[in-house]
Amino acid sequence: MTSVAQWPALDRVSGDLEGQVYRLMRDRILHGHMPAGQRVPSTRGLAISLGVARSTVVNAYDRLKAEGYLQSTTGAATRVAAFPSPLLGQSETLKPNLPQAIEFASGGLFEPGVPDVAAFPHAAWARCLGARARSLRVHDLGYSAHGGIRELREAILDHIAATRGVVARPEQVVIVPSTGAAINLLASVLLWADHPNDGVIWIEDPGYATAHALFRMAGAALVPVPCDGEGIDISRAAGPPPRLIYVTPSHQYPTGATMSLPRRLALLEFARTNGAIVLEDDYDSEFQYASRPIAALQGIDRGEVVAYLGTFSKTLAPGLRVAYAVVPSRLIASVEAAQRLRGAVVPVHVQAALADFIREGRFRAYLRRMNGVYAERMAASVVALKRHCGAWLYVGAGGGGLQLASWFRDETVDDLAAMHAVNARGFALRAMSSLHLGPARPGLLLGIARMEAAAADAAAAKIAGALAVATVSG
Repeated sequence: MTSVAQWPALDRVSGDLEGQVYRLMRDRILHGHMPAGQRVPSTRGLAISLGVARSTVVNAYDRLKAEGYLQSTTGAATRVAAFPSPLLGQSETLKPNLPQAIEFASGGLFEPGVPDVAAFPHAAWARCLGARARSLRVHDLGYSAHGGIRELREAILDHIAATRGVVARPEQVVIVPSTGAAINLLASVLLWADHPNDGVIWIEDPGYATAHALFRMAGAALVPVPCDGEGIDISRAAGPPPRLIYVTPSHQYPTGATMSLPRRLALLEFARTNGAIVLEDDYDSEFQYASRPIAALQGIDRGEVVAYLGTFSKTLAPGLRVAYAVVPSRLIASVEAAQRLRGAVVPVHVQAALADFIREGRFRAYLRRMNGVYAERMAASVVALKRHCGAWLYVGAGGGGLQLASWFRDETVDDLAAMHAVNARGFALRAMSSLHLGPARPGLLLGIARMEAAAADAAAAKIAGALAVATVSG
């Protein structure tokens, strides 16, 4: 059993004692100081030793169990889980796919990828924006802050460090207009840069169609890597080693799966050993309904191989045009140079207003409120779809995010034809096959953000009517 006396004292001034206990034990496990199978201290004993409430330790242990670091069975002691060897390494220094157009219906019911902008906090945002527009500082108005003003970098970093476990310095945060702009920027820096693996990208399959298109436009050769209930499985990759690996580990798009801890560690070790960079798109991670959000992959990266991508398009509104990348230290200079040349910047008054919006606690308050709203809509959508469409579809659990995956029970169904039949009735669903690069499992992807709970049942019944016709005629 690990000695609590060897642990550093908790920082009671900064607060978040639960998070501190969680991170202390997680880091000891990852560094091999607590090997697999080792019994951990009892929650009561650890609470007494650290001088905290037992509930604080219980909640920290629950997080560690949820993320796969600890395991326990009824009547038995809690022990460190078994997974691949810890990441102790230090940082180390084809024929392209042609672009292809991807078109999806928009504006209809159950449209994926869009938040409920009707709930946007207009008054609070207007106050922040108006105040900053009138009082911008002189040095923020020049060319020097092309990577983002320091206030916003620090505010974002404080937020994602507390909520997502990201570990970085403000200099590593780069402000961009969208996740797509971040992907473009990093692709321009990392591809075709005299690297042994040149333009090869491993990418989740199924995956984010916009990322597919952006990487193709950059001239990359895409290697689809299958995803299952534990996320991307790099052991099943069939292709040349990659320069980039694009993943959505916390809430896989579109399946909703969370990457397991063994696969996270294996991915990080593979990237470090092969000189690859992992692009972690933290898609939909802010919204979790069945449990608290899983910590970001970047937070356990000890080799600086992860570039972390986040956006305010899904949490606030796409029209703000603000996203960010947290890049490894060795990439800061090249990313900033590329950004300066490309002009992928966000207006300074918007950046300053957003910094205030975050610092004043308005963003966190809005997220808490919308998490409740979206949880209700997701639950209503799942129930309605299972009731009306269960004869045709397996419906996902809907434990988080704004997307809900479903798959046809009959795997011979043409999901593109079914999608068109449903969308002709006022919907904007997407066929799962359109999100695959390799062999596809037919299904439909739905967005729940704008589906009022009271309207979900009628909408699902309407989908069922379209599927009844489409699957018979198909």
